[in-house]
Amino acid sequence: MSETLKRPKKRKLKPAAGTLPVDRVLTGDCVEAMAALPPKSIDLIFADPPYNLQLTNDLVRPNNTLVDGVHQAWDKFDSFAGYDAFTRAWLGQAKRILKPHGALWVIGSYHNIFRVGATLQDLGFWILNDIVWRKTNPMPNFRGRRFTNAHETLIWAVCDASVKKYTFHYEAMKSLNEGLQMRSDWSLPLCTGGERLKDASGAKAHPTQKPEALLSRLLLATSNEGDVVLDPFFGTGTTGVAAKKLRRRYIGIERDAGYAQLAEQRLALTKPLPAETLHLTPSRRAEPRVPFGTLLERGMIKPGETLVCPRGERRAKVRADGSLVADGATGSIHRIGAFVQNAEACNGWTFWSVERKGRPVPIDTFRQEIRREMRGGNATL
Repeated sequence: MSETLKRPKKRKLKPAAGTLPVDRVLTGDCVEAMAALPPKSIDLIFADPPYNLQLTNDLVRPNNTLVDGVHQAWDKFDSFAGYDAFTRAWLGQAKRILKPHGALWVIGSYHNIFRVGATLQDLGFWILNDIVWRKTNPMPNFRGRRFTNAHETLIWAVCDASVKKYTFHYEAMKSLNEGLQMRSDWSLPLCTGGERLKDASGAKAHPTQKPEALLSRLLLATSNEGDVVLDPFFGTGTTGVAAKKLRRRYIGIERDAGYAQLAEQRLALTKPLPAETLHLTPSRRAEPRVPFGTLLERGMIKPGETLVCPRGERRAKVRADGSLVADGATGSIHRIGAFVQNAEACNGWTFWSVERKGRPVPIDTFRQEIRREMRGGNATL
């Protein structure tokens, strides 16, 4: 059942001077509210700005019923120049308040995303990816004179090209995608059914409410627990809901006091997920380095033992200094692994095994055991 929320009266909230108003919804102009925030204080920004749809007539279905589109004043601008000036103003503030390794997401349609992207680059932002959100249940093109608008575009960017240490949980996204690298086209449904907020009359509380799954994915991918996530176009608070569940801090800015209070009501009902469920699959690059020689020093593998490949037809002898010898060639586990295969490169950790109790055990098993110990875990071998 869709959640029905009562439309409140207008009101205004202001943060205390010099503070970062985390876990709050601020009512007012986003540029003014962002200007009041401390510089370099925000980890991640998600922005769903007005699309400037330029709708001049009602949209009508073939059965002559009206389409519930976007006709609110906040989506209307007098000219493209006016929209560009607005975009430059809020993006300028976004760049000021982002931390040195912080990042920005902005979503839009063909009406505005190209203009936003150009302004991003004009301001010196460095674009990391564009994501195509392919809607699995898009609204049809009722007039039949254009292709159905079945996607929106998200841009992921950092403040400039020098930023290298931005947050990206590659392995977590791979796990979410059943072990395959997450691609830049995401298939997710529009916000419908019980997730769609309704007002007292049963109409949509907000015309462009985004699905929580979309926000959850990008927050899991590009933020950490405890990070401060800002949404300058908060609407009914989907970004805050996803952030709260994932144990991020949020700041919402919304010019419409009605939407702002609907968001607060929604957030009051939102509970954080159990902390243990948010332990993400770590990046392999973040794992501590363990040289093959450490396995010899620990006695896990002994000099003179023979390493074998997965099918057992290629072998190499271990020397006391951690190098291998095979067919007269010597080198590291990686170099000799490539040599015996006549290949350009090889990951020796996954290629070689050693016999234990009559069965081959990948040498990477021993490396992972050492890593568990380094992280404070208990030995199992």
